Amino acid sequence: MSQSQPSNRRVVLASRPHGAPVEANFRIEQSPIPQPADGQVLLRTVFLSLDPYMRGRMSDAPSYAAPVEVGGVMVGGTVCRVVTSKHPAYKEGDWVLSFNGWQDYAVSDGSDLTPLGATPTHPSYALGIFGMPGFTAYMGLLDIGRPKAGETLVVAAATGPVGATVGQIGKIKGCHVVGVAGGAEKCRHAVEVLGFDACLDHRAPDFAEQLAKACPAGIDIYFENVGGKVFDAVLPLLNTKARVPVCGIVAHYNDTALPAGPDRLPSFMGSILRKRITVQGFIIFDDYAHRYDEFFSEMSSWFAAGLVKYREELVSGLDAAPNAFIGLLEGRNFGKLVVRVGAD
Repeated sequence: MSQSQPSNRRVVLASRPHGAPVEANFRIEQSPIPQPADGQVLLRTVFLSLDPYMRGRMSDAPSYAAPVEVGGVMVGGTVCRVVTSKHPAYKEGDWVLSFNGWQDYAVSDGSDLTPLGATPTHPSYALGIFGMPGFTAYMGLLDIGRPKAGETLVVAAATGPVGATVGQIGKIKGCHVVGVAGGAEKCRHAVEVLGFDACLDHRAPDFAEQLAKACPAGIDIYFENVGGKVFDAVLPLLNTKARVPVCGIVAHYNDTALPAGPDRLPSFMGSILRKRITVQGFIIFDDYAHRYDEFFSEMSSWFAAGLVKYREELVSGLDAAPNAFIGLLEGRNFGKLVVRVGAD
C-alpha cells in the first residue's frame, strides 16, 4: 500500500486480452509524480473502484466509450485526497471523487472532480451505493423498469452492488423480488440481509425450473446485468408488457465468438412483439447525469433509515488490482469491490 515519493505507481494495459483477462495483460510501472500547474490540483488515490465495464475498455471493439490504449493507464473511478492545490476551489487534504484510474497520483483541473468534503464518514461509498452502481440501480429500475406494487421483479447478480440495490428498491416499491446469485452464501445474504423474497443459485442444474416456481405469476421486470443462461430462463416467463432494463451482460464480456447452438434471435424478437416487451439499454452518466441530485437525496434518506443496506469488499494494495479484477469477472467478489490504494 506504499505511496512513496517520488514515484507514481501505475497499472497499464500491457496487451489486449483474447477471452478472459490474465495477469499478463497488465503491467505495473513507476513514473515521476506529476506536478500541478496553475489552476490544477495534485491528487493521491486512496480508493479505486473495480467494475465489470472495465473489461470493455480493454478491447478495441466498437463501444460507447474509447478503449484504453495499450500502454495506457487502466481507467476507473477513484476517491482521492488533494496533496497540492493551485486551484481556488480546493485545498490540501480535501476528499474528492475523480477518475484517476489505476495509479497513485494524478493531476486535475477540477472539471472532473466531485467534492466530498473535508471529513466524509465513508468516503469509499462514493464509488458504490452513492456512486455509479447505486445510481445505475436507481435509474434503471425506476425510470425504465417502472415498478408497481405487487409486480414480480427478478434481478441477477443479486448481491453485487447494482443487483443488491435494485432488489432493495424493488421491496421499497412493493414488488415480489426474486434474486439470482452464485452460491448458497450469497443467496442467504440476499434473503436474510437484503430482504429479497427468494434468491436462486444459478449453478443449480434445475435453475430454470426453480425460477418458474419462484415466479408463479410470471415476471414483470427483469433487471439485466448478466445475460447467459439466466436470461435464457427468464425469457419464457416474461409477462405481457414486461420491462427489461439492460445495464450489462457480464456473462458475455469475455466471449470471442457467438455461442454455440441454434439462432434464438427470431424467438427473442417474436417474444418482444407478441408480449410487447420493453428492452432498453442505458449508460448511466450519459443518459441520467442530470438526475444525480435526485438519486443522491433519495438514496441518502433510504440508507439513513436502514431501508437499503450495502456491502463492500476491500482489497489492499494497487498491485492486487489485476487479480481482484479477474476474480470480479469470475464472480468471486461478494459486494462492491474496492481497492484501498493508500492510507487516508
